[in-house]
Amino acid sequence: MDIKILGPGCPKCEQAAKIVKEAVSETGVDAKIEKVTGVMDIASYGVFGTPSVVIDGEVKSVGKIPKKEDVKSWLTK
Repeated sequence: MDIKILGPGCPKCEQAAKIVKEAVSETGVDAKIEKVTGVMDIASYGVFGTPSVVIDGEVKSVGKIPKKEDVKSWLTK
């Protein structure tokens, strides 16, 4: 599974990354987590709000810190 956290590195982006890492750890899913910080790279996903979470190329969350329960549900589908 390929997970990308889109954001410039702001506190909300760091919090989103922390929640995603915790959810991956708790579910035991084999996933590669990558932070995407470049403005043009972020825009290439068609999102204009950060933090955003992209899982296997599908945008799951835009402009907010996701709840851990939501992230877990995305990981186990």
